[in-house]
Amino acid sequence: MLHGVSLHIARGGITGVLGPNGSGKTTLLRILSGALAPSTGTVHFDGAPIDALPKRQLARRLAVVPQEIHPVFDYTVLDLALMGRYAHLGPFGFETAVDLLAVRRALAATGTADLECRHFDTLSGGEKQRVVIASALAQFEEDTHAESRLLILDEPTAALDLHYQIEVAQLLRRLADGRGLTLLVTTHDLQFAWQVCDRVVLLQEGRVLADGPTEETLTPEHLHTLYGVHVDRMTHRDGTVSLVPTSLVGDRSRRTSSPEATLPGVLR
Repeated sequence: MLHGVSLHIARGGITGVLGPNGSGKTTLLRILSGALAPSTGTVHFDGAPIDALPKRQLARRLAVVPQEIHPVFDYTVLDLALMGRYAHLGPFGFETAVDLLAVRRALAATGTADLECRHFDTLSGGEKQRVVIASALAQFEEDTHAESRLLILDEPTAALDLHYQIEVAQLLRRLADGRGLTLLVTTHDLQFAWQVCDRVVLLQEGRVLADGPTEETLTPEHLHTLYGVHVDRMTHRDGTVSLVPTSLVGDRSRRTSSPEATLPGVLR
């Protein structure tokens, strides 16, 4: 449950939402996407109440990538990506050459064009995630830079190995910088948020603990308050930064003195 949450997601760039389990991240995403109506307050998209926008129009400018997807049938990559064109189909529900072109452009943008004939269930975790992102990209109108286009992703790197985490992180950055999309991402990965997000919102028990530029929000003090964990911010010789959890609150000296008890760092 959320309490008095008020946010402004600036157009362009990547905003990350972090918080412990049960902090309200999923509820926030459902409200922002229009899937759940808030009990009080309103959500505006480009200045208009989101519940006043026709569903088909909204689907052409806002897309959601869930944490997991389990198709009922044995779809090919092309078939699954074409599902993103539902809001564009005519009264008879048949895809046109325009729809196929839009989907193939989305597959190319996510580096999955060569997979279009493969069955979705045969793909690796990273390939599946990029195909689902391609399906979401296919929802958007072509050449609508005059209007906001919001892509919401729920923990896009969850359950991916290190290689695919980096691959998806680089893809999201390209989508924000090269295609002018606005991305909203939930994650538990501190290093992913530090490297990818322009801005971070920290949720604690349904309330906003902090909201601002990433380097001002992902501080040891805020993370200590949010997770009850000591986090060191380490700057390397090349200027890159690592956020390294070191110990639980109240047990710092014993845990940091024992290599076996020290928590491993996340992505560097």
